[in-house]
Amino acid sequence: MDRRTALILAMAWSLGLGACAHLGRDPQLLPGQSTSADVTARYGPPTRIWPNADGGRTLEYSQQPWGTSCYMVRLGPDDRLIAIEDTLLYASRFSVAPGMTPEQVSRLLGRERSRVFFRLSGEDVWDWNVMPDQSGYKLRFNVHFKNGTVLRLSQSTVFPDKFFMRED
Repeated sequence: MDRRTALILAMAWSLGLGACAHLGRDPQLLPGQSTSADVTARYGPPTRIWPNADGGRTLEYSQQPWGTSCYMVRLGPDDRLIAIEDTLLYASRFSVAPGMTPEQVSRLLGRERSRVFFRLSGEDVWDWNVMPDQSGYKLRFNVHFKNGTVLRLSQSTVFPDKFFMRED
């Protein structure tokens, strides 16, 4: 792939994700007034729908495997918007704790980017793309499961492929 094609693809990718990136700050979605119909009319069908204990529900809008956000749109029992939260922000993702189940983690962080099982350690590792740190390199947040519960958390830096932008 030549440099021009790579640049065009990168721009198209970032513009496509831009539509989802503003869900958390959309001035047309108002707490107490907007409904699930308003949300789906603007952003399409959610990735998943989670039932809430209060009779409401949460609409999940995950940007994985390419984006760095997962918006959880919380609706009350009356179908009115309560809040929108990006659950892949630092504070939310570090709410994951040892002993949590995969369903609890999915409910908290949304759909993962990938899952890899490491046979020798017996760990099933799920990861999410998250906002990069000060280095600017891509960052992945990892949750390590063992025997069906969270064992530990880690982060991985994703360094660029030196061959991605080469001239052929």
